[in-house]
Amino acid sequence: MTELRFDDRVAVITGGGRGLGAAYARLLAEKGCKVVVNDLGAPIKGDGLDVGVAQQLVDEIKAAGGEAVADTNSVATPEGAQAIVQTALDTYGKVDILIHNAGNVRYGTIRELSFEDFQSVIDVHLMGAFYMVKAVHPLMCDAGYGRIVLTSSIGGIYGNNRCVNYGISKSGMIGLNNVAALEGEEFDVKSNVIVPSAVTRMAEGLDVSQYPPMEPELVSPTVAWLAHERCDVSGEMIAAIGGRIARAFIAETRGVYQPSWTIEEVDQAMPQVHDKSDVQDFGLHGHVGHIVYSFDMARKGG
Repeated sequence: MTELRFDDRVAVITGGGRGLGAAYARLLAEKGCKVVVNDLGAPIKGDGLDVGVAQQLVDEIKAAGGEAVADTNSVATPEGAQAIVQTALDTYGKVDILIHNAGNVRYGTIRELSFEDFQSVIDVHLMGAFYMVKAVHPLMCDAGYGRIVLTSSIGGIYGNNRCVNYGISKSGMIGLNNVAALEGEEFDVKSNVIVPSAVTRMAEGLDVSQYPPMEPELVSPTVAWLAHERCDVSGEMIAAIGGRIARAFIAETRGVYQPSWTIEEVDQAMPQVHDKSDVQDFGLHGHVGHIVYSFDMARKGG
């Protein structure tokens, strides 16, 4: 089996100082990648700063023979994101890989969540992802190569109680990822989403006593593959949980065609609308696939 290495590649990893991000940074550095470890060193709510967190991991990577540099700018502003990328450019001259992993958690139901706590999570997870992609995507397209890995969550795909800010942010990754993949297609810039599950600081307060082994190191090889030149998929979501790797995707049932509808007929058709026996997976070009499939059904009359 040929070893997959990252020699001469440069990766920016946001939230890279601890947990999943640190596992990604260690693995890529071990495989020859030059790594920008971006981390504010903030507590779980994101309301603080410890500049030593990123530097501590950088020191560890260097002691093991790798190359890395620390960055403590915030992803939550366009200026912060640009500064993170500038750290990579100033130190290594390019950016080949972006792994957007930075995150914070502020729980609350829709009823009780404050606007401040809602906005704080949106700013880091969702807006931070956009700011980072906007900063690196043009550089990658101009260079004719790039790999982007965005972070979603099962809470973003399926939802979860008391996590509306987190759920919105993580579901938003799907749309951003699809557009980044489409716009990067002709430039060998691939964008994919990791849907990771691991026991990190994010699991504080949860009873994990019955969980199987869920160390970040069970996720990092999948993220590394998505960040590697061998990665041949784009616009996809790959889940990694407890040793299981799977593709998650949006699908459509075959559906029902009629030239006109009444409310009562829609009611009658719903069992067939929900019939999953013929599922359509349109993939990266799903926008076109959805329209073509629907129009073809209309032309054929069903």
